[in-house]
Amino acid sequence: MKKVVLAFSGGLDTSFCCIYLTKDLGLEVHSVVVNTGGFSEEELQAIEKRAYDLGVKSHQVIDETEDYYRDTIKYLIFGNVLKNATYPLSVSAERVCQATAIANYAKQIGAACVAHGSTGAGNDQVRFDMIFNTLIPGVEIITPIRDLKLSREEEIEYLAKHGVEINAEKAKYSINKGLWGTSVGGAETLTSNQYLPESAWPTQVSSTEPQQVTIDFVQGEPIALNGKELGAVKVIQQLQDLAQPYGIGRDIHVGDTIIGIKGRVGFEAAGPLILIKAHHTLEKHTLTKWQLSWKDQIAGFYGNYMHEGQMHDPVMRDIEAFLSSSQQVVTGRVTVELHPYRFVVIGIESDHDLMSNKFGSYGEMNEGYTGDDVKGFAKIFGNQTIIWHKVNEK
Repeated sequence: MKKVVLAFSGGLDTSFCCIYLTKDLGLEVHSVVVNTGGFSEEELQAIEKRAYDLGVKSHQVIDETEDYYRDTIKYLIFGNVLKNATYPLSVSAERVCQATAIANYAKQIGAACVAHGSTGAGNDQVRFDMIFNTLIPGVEIITPIRDLKLSREEEIEYLAKHGVEINAEKAKYSINKGLWGTSVGGAETLTSNQYLPESAWPTQVSSTEPQQVTIDFVQGEPIALNGKELGAVKVIQQLQDLAQPYGIGRDIHVGDTIIGIKGRVGFEAAGPLILIKAHHTLEKHTLTKWQLSWKDQIAGFYGNYMHEGQMHDPVMRDIEAFLSSSQQVVTGRVTVELHPYRFVVIGIESDHDLMSNKFGSYGEMNEGYTGDDVKGFAKIFGNQTIIWHKVNEK
């Protein structure tokens, strides 16, 4: 009997896949959950029980949280990546990590096939297929929901025939939680003119008193929160726990899908947004003008290409090398003040701060040159423009 590795979540689509792959296709199903920081231990245990109830041969939980930070999130922080100046790529980055882990697991157990529950409408089908084609090119990809073009009602009916009861009441909002933020989809996100109501957000607003927090970065990586060294993953998690109850980091992203249509998704990502803005502020103090300029251009490409699932293109390693090099002096402490629905970056402290008063004070006096130096510089710096205007005067 051929083995198939199934990317499993325990929801309707992947429950259908379990039965269909076993009963209709005669395959030996090995289900996998890739945890990227979004599941509790209780949730993982419930998913495992469901998988075995559905008849899988084996079930595996792969914890990729630390690898997810090291291989992906770290570079999103280095690049201050917000897609369309809004979205921290919460789900996009997570799917790349999950697909890679599933491909590696399929190789490990010698699976002939790999399956996922993506429909034919979104980005995930492309991300999963493309990564599987790259990392496990000889392994067959099976996508029952997409291939059979099934409706939710047809899936529920099929499962009922096989003795599997599914609650037909669809949740009003779909929630996807991970280390780098939580996405929220619902009726409002299918429109162009409606916003999500307060009740739709997974974290309700319960903190109202302003609070200051400090984040310590070492070579671009967040390593301490409020003076306590925790490591990057725990800084992200604890900052999220502190800031999300303020309602910070809520927004709706409007973007271009890989398959060429526009889409909207809500998200709450207080920790990621604060970290990106705090990191960017520290960079503005410690990097040169052209370092900042080239980083913006390269990081924008990096985020877009990651969003499209192209994480295994070698150009991404080249860009990561540039981003890592740029972080050598991005070390210091950033103070941020939390308020309901907003935050303020108060300022930074760093031994590498280029605003050092050793060289003078902006807007007052500079120790590095004289007024006459500036007069000569201004003439030379503007010389070509001056010549153009003289040549072309009418």
